Amino acid sequence: MRFSFAESMVEPSQLFTLAVEAERAGFTSFTVPDSLCYPERSETKYPYYGDGSREFLENKPFIEPFVLIPALAAVTERLRFTTFVLKLPIRDPVLVAKQTASIAVLSHDRLGLGVGLSPWPEDFAATGVAWKGRGRRTDEMIEILRGCWSGDYYEFHGAHFDLPSLKICPVPNTPIPILVGGHSEAALRRAARLGDGWMHAGGDPAQLDAHLDRLAGLRKEYGRENDPFEIHVISLDGFSVAGARRLAEKGVTDCIVGFRNAYEQDTTPLQQKVDAIRGFGEQVISKV
Repeated sequence: MRFSFAESMVEPSQLFTLAVEAERAGFTSFTVPDSLCYPERSETKYPYYGDGSREFLENKPFIEPFVLIPALAAVTERLRFTTFVLKLPIRDPVLVAKQTASIAVLSHDRLGLGVGLSPWPEDFAATGVAWKGRGRRTDEMIEILRGCWSGDYYEFHGAHFDLPSLKICPVPNTPIPILVGGHSEAALRRAARLGDGWMHAGGDPAQLDAHLDRLAGLRKEYGRENDPFEIHVISLDGFSVAGARRLAEKGVTDCIVGFRNAYEQDTTPLQQKVDAIRGFGEQVISKV
């Protein structure tokens, strides 16, 4: 069992200390969220927390992932950084391929690319991308990313993208894992069919087993049940040795843990966060 440290919407200068401490404590990964902008007016609901209100995001600091990850990689040596999750379809695929390949090369393969669609139509409006067709756009982008990362000449002709033969350099020696986030049937199918793993977004704990069972069934349906596959899960079971072992028995590879409610205003002193990371390393990670 591996552990990912989740912290977000905090004073940005704290992230350097937290990344260093997470690495020292034995965490494998550090999750990095993606939030583009906050619209003044919106009726969109957030599907993973509370009543769906997005007000918890207003005035919360989010550093753009492809800016933050290289900065944190520069002060660590082993820690992997995983976007949780990147709003892929609002971006250009060749640019994302170039950015991620560059980060992976400079960090010595310490990048995991968690991807999702974004629940906010406003993100698409702000970037001039159509909301309709976002799922198929994402599918094409995943294919394009892998093609560009090959280092060979690559071309693509699809419904949303039409690329002439091109290649990028440098590319990482180890393929960047693409981890698909989301709980919908479409998201689970995308993870099983195209992903190197799945990222759980939290929500009702009672639904986790159903998601895992469905994911297993879909991987078998697509003939990928024996392929390497990461499963990143948010669960209270991840906070104890016995609980982590229960998750491992269900096929979970990575527990995502954090030590405060990220949806609330951060008032936790930095030293208290550091103490929580160190304590978890000693009491759980070192014993699993």
